[in-house]
Amino acid sequence: MIRKAKAVWQGSGKDGKGHLTTQSLVLNQTAYSFNTRFADGAGTNPEELIAAAHAGCFTMKLSFNLSGAGYIPEELETTCEISFENGAISRSHLILTARVEGIDQDRFRELVDDAEKNCPVSRLLNTSVSVEYRLNP
Repeated sequence: MIRKAKAVWQGSGKDGKGHLTTQSLVLNQTAYSFNTRFADGAGTNPEELIAAAHAGCFTMKLSFNLSGAGYIPEELETTCEISFENGAISRSHLILTARVEGIDQDRFRELVDDAEKNCPVSRLLNTSVSVEYRLNP
């Protein structure tokens, strides 16, 4: 399975602007710019999207872990904080609130630890990156 998203940018890094479109069109020419990334402009930014992806992926992995162990979560709510410092993503911090009937703390911690280490986005944050490019005249 391959999922796609497209970024289009016009202009300089500080004064330019761009938009993002996802394959599903959930994002459809959604604005992003210097101000949406480093100030409070209207639109999104890469770090916010990574935070959403990590929170969603971790939460779904934990749900699979819990279900596989015989527990159906009432609710899992995860906030992800991405730290962007000195031009690099330095940290992803997940904050989980859960309601799961009948599970003890030790078993829950095991399943959380596994989701933290093994959700695809956690694994992606420590992976290689490749680039294919074409320069048009």
